[in-house]
Amino acid sequence: MGKKLCGTNYPLSIAFIVVNEFCERFSYYGMRAVLTLYFVNYLHWDRDLSTAIYHAFTSLCYFTPVLGALIADSWLGKFKTIIYLSIVYVIGHVVKSVGAIPTVGDTSMHIALSMVGLILIAFGTGGIKPCVAAFGGDQFEPEQVVETRKFFSIFYMAINAGSVLSMIVTPILRGDVKCFGDDCYALAFGVPAVLMVAALVVFISGSGMYKKVPPEGNILMDVCKCIGFAIKNRFRSSKHDVKRKHWLDWAEEKYSKRLIQEIKMVLRVLTLYLPLPMFWALFDQQGSRWTLQATRMNMAMGEGFTLKPDQMQMLNALLILIFVPIFDFIIYPLVGLCRVNITPLRKMACGMIFAAIAFGLAAFVEINVVKSVVEPAGPGESLVQVYNLMEGDLSLSLPVPASDPLKMPISSFQDPQEYKTLHLVEHSSNLTILVHSPGSVHPTEITQSYTEQRAYSLILYPVASGNGMEHDLVEDNIEKDPGGNAFLRFISTLPENTSVYLTDVPINVQANYIMSPIQNLTRNRYPSVKCEAPTGVFSNLDLGLLDFGASYTFILKKEGENIVAARFEDVMANNVNIAWQIPQYVLITVGEVMFSVTGLEFSYSQAPANMKSVLQAGWLLTVAFGNVIVLIVAEGGGLEQWAEFVLFACLLVAVCIIFSIMAYFYTYVDPSQLDKLYQQDAAKGESEDELKMTEKMTKL
Repeated sequence: MGKKLCGTNYPLSIAFIVVNEFCERFSYYGMRAVLTLYFVNYLHWDRDLSTAIYHAFTSLCYFTPVLGALIADSWLGKFKTIIYLSIVYVIGHVVKSVGAIPTVGDTSMHIALSMVGLILIAFGTGGIKPCVAAFGGDQFEPEQVVETRKFFSIFYMAINAGSVLSMIVTPILRGDVKCFGDDCYALAFGVPAVLMVAALVVFISGSGMYKKVPPEGNILMDVCKCIGFAIKNRFRSSKHDVKRKHWLDWAEEKYSKRLIQEIKMVLRVLTLYLPLPMFWALFDQQGSRWTLQATRMNMAMGEGFTLKPDQMQMLNALLILIFVPIFDFIIYPLVGLCRVNITPLRKMACGMIFAAIAFGLAAFVEINVVKSVVEPAGPGESLVQVYNLMEGDLSLSLPVPASDPLKMPISSFQDPQEYKTLHLVEHSSNLTILVHSPGSVHPTEITQSYTEQRAYSLILYPVASGNGMEHDLVEDNIEKDPGGNAFLRFISTLPENTSVYLTDVPINVQANYIMSPIQNLTRNRYPSVKCEAPTGVFSNLDLGLLDFGASYTFILKKEGENIVAARFEDVMANNVNIAWQIPQYVLITVGEVMFSVTGLEFSYSQAPANMKSVLQAGWLLTVAFGNVIVLIVAEGGGLEQWAEFVLFACLLVAVCIIFSIMAYFYTYVDPSQLDKLYQQDAAKGESEDELKMTEKMTKL
């Protein structure tokens, strides 16, 4: 017996394993929390490609555990596998962090480093996933059943504690710390890299205390070989061979009846796994589609607290810690008192329904979120809004569809309120807008070139001499900032250049109605902004609240001795609060408790003890294939986001119906009867072998 934890019967070595798991889960979930926004904001990929790569990475993380299990059980053993693949893991984090440094190469270099880093991380985290928990279990003696069970509870708590903490901290490092003039993704990826180094150091530190079980061969390989031999033998057989009750019985010539019987039991469970990837297709979109939805929402939780869009993911891990004991000790017992027979498979089906409802709510939220988004111009169309900076009101005649009014009034220094659609004859066309001035007999014709699928602002302003009207056409950005920041720009009516100090670096605004470049600014109130002109310094510019996702244009004017800013809102602020995502997170977590936790317990109870690793591999593969489904839909669907959410919800309901039918015909196996069944099969197999041997001896 090795050293014990102070005052307990637990081996001291498990402390190193638990701390290692906490650091590793912090490392993985912290990196993954900011990954989608990294793709969108830093690499400037579109939402669909970012979602696809995110789920391709997640899928790879759940394919590689099969490889890790093979290496550990057949070659290196769990301890060496954890060490070597953790080194690969650390290298992946370092490469990923370096790829997020703007000064390191160009965009292609950043993409290459990011992809290499993610592949190494996927092999690292996936490879050690099936090893760490099992290695912890190896530290206990066979009679320490209670201690082993409590260890796995502590281990599970360490996983969730690491994930919750990381999904709070890394978005703060990304958004609140600025490096190279922008969000600090290098730091957000660098801290998880440091935590993975700490995980490796802690694990190696306990090396002298571990009980290291040597590799004994991989049961998964035996299962695959047995199945392959049965299939091959079946197709090689002639019509005159004895018929077998089950296709696996064709492996009896080479493999024991016990192994064949165990594989039959496992295959019954694995057959039930076939519909399960659809649940994970919905569940893992918390880090992709739901995070992207959050970027277009109002993230203020009261006046003094603001969430980051990638911090909402921590709600799932936090709710899991709350819901698991509530379901185990309150909800399930109450359902039992109502004499409702809620079997494990029924719980899993209910979990699917809750996940589908969560996506229905996500679709409802999305429909309201997009109301604040300017719908982009389609092929053969262009968008335009008009600023009237003249002293009097005007009316416009736009070449717009017949359903819109022919003449549109536009007040002096008033917000244009909305973009109008222009229909183009070609990819780029010259169109004429007629401007009607009060008291003028003939309208002013303004002809400009417009390009399809772009948005413009047409600025009307007086000639410097005081008579007549000038105009300027400026291309607009109507997309919201992926990080939830506000965009703003300035037009000055002053005859001299002006400097506006929103930060330490001034924004230079040119004189005589020249539009300044667009600036990106953190959401905040700006009640007193320094404005400096050659004639003096004015510190009373009140820009008000620059809200999440909005785009503003401020017109600088002279009023008395002061400069004031007239405020125009080009793109509406995000007016749906991020709190509206809480119900969908609650429902998806309820679904996870009923589906995932119950599914693992059911799987383990329905299979032999030496087949647990096979079922674990099968379960992880359902997660991998679920992410492949999202990858396919994201790249090939082409649906609006709310419609995509509805599609996933409907698909899961359909899969739930199929799963429920399969569950109806499933016969549960009593775990306490498994060993007795094996003994009977083994005795039967030995009797048959003895009979065959007797027949051979008789012939001799």
